[in-house]
Amino acid sequence: IAWDGGIARTWTPGEAAAHARIDRFCREAMSGYAAGRDRPDQVLTSLLSPHLHFGEITPVQALARVQRELASASQAGLHGGAEVYERELYWREFAHHVLYHFPKTPEQPMNERFAGFVWRSSKDYADDLRRWQRGQTGVPIVDAGMRQLWTTGWMHNRVRMIVASYLVKNLLIPWQEGERWFWDTLVDADLANNTLGWQWVAGCGDDAAPYFRIFNPVTQSQKFDPEGRYLRHWVPELGKLPDKILHAPWMADAGLLRQHGLTLGQQYPRPAVDLGESRARALEAFARIKG
Repeated sequence: IAWDGGIARTWTPGEAAAHARIDRFCREAMSGYAAGRDRPDQVLTSLLSPHLHFGEITPVQALARVQRELASASQAGLHGGAEVYERELYWREFAHHVLYHFPKTPEQPMNERFAGFVWRSSKDYADDLRRWQRGQTGVPIVDAGMRQLWTTGWMHNRVRMIVASYLVKNLLIPWQEGERWFWDTLVDADLANNTLGWQWVAGCGDDAAPYFRIFNPVTQSQKFDPEGRYLRHWVPELGKLPDKILHAPWMADAGLLRQHGLTLGQQYPRPAVDLGESRARALEAFARIKG
């Protein structure tokens, strides 16, 4: 099995490739970065994270390249995009700062209250974890992200937050399980950033999202992939569905789905959990430790 085929087609390792990526970002994407960096259906991010992780380019070099572009910029949009991109580089450095001072965080929550959180047992969540890993949860944006990850070794950052929130809060599976899966599959797997990201979503890290922030994958999908290009690319079995039912096919009439060649449970799975019920369950569980 050529398990690495998608990775080989997506990435070119090396210093030259790293500088080519930051050059492309400055020329083609930086002007739209501030407004479009959360759109997985568009190529508006730098895609520099694997090169940064392996030292093929340094954060200082990336920062200098962006600032050099700004010095000769005539497009007003470049300034906003550059400012937001610089903040992302600083956030990456902050992750290393946190890991250095709190070396136990890859396995233990930084907020000690979360040590007492009652997750589902591993026997209870084994099937749901496997469905999540394989992109078979029945929630299109989650499945699209997990399939992109498995195929290319990378996932758009907005989608990383969506799939992580779904695992931790809708499925009540420990964040360490997601952290380990990302560590095994990401080409940019970085201990500091992987740890900070998962603890942020789980609400137990430094400057983390509040426990009651639970991403609604349907509204996130509708907002950041409004035309469904990302979903149709990575979940092709849904490709014929109209936009209005693409993001949540389980909410559509079964007859309408059949008209477009889809039967839930056959070509595409039914949702692993009810989003509303699982959200309420998560809020109740997290509320027990909020004090």
